[in-house]
Amino acid sequence: MKLDSPKVGIDRSQIDVFNFLSHVENFEKLMPESIEKFEILEEDTFLFALKGMPEIILKKKEVESPNRIVLGAAGGKIDFSLTGQINAVSDNQCEVQLVFNGDFNPMMAMMIKGPINKFIETLVRKMPDSI
Repeated sequence: MKLDSPKVGIDRSQIDVFNFLSHVENFEKLMPESIEKFEILEEDTFLFALKGMPEIILKKKEVESPNRIVLGAAGGKIDFSLTGQINAVSDNQCEVQLVFNGDFNPMMAMMIKGPINKFIETLVRKMPDSI
């Protein structure tokens, strides 16, 4: 299952946005209001829980400066990734899109598609005001 967030323009340089997303503690600023728990586990790993959802641990898996950051599931039964794609528009403006990829059975995919879409959309829409 692949889900793409809308592309969002940010009035900051590509490297500024890349640096912000490179620090996992900054993801707390992007979380939805329904966040119940956010905890840094290691320099590149964090745990979060949203109301009514299980705890999820994300770990920075790949870094391609200044274009891409990939976070992946760290532990748990479900394997998925969240990729931040950062494209420069000008020296002081860029465009960001989040891409969620996961391997789920059809029933699970149907159940989680809506909540995950809403989640990644919230993350990307909060970026312009958080960076």
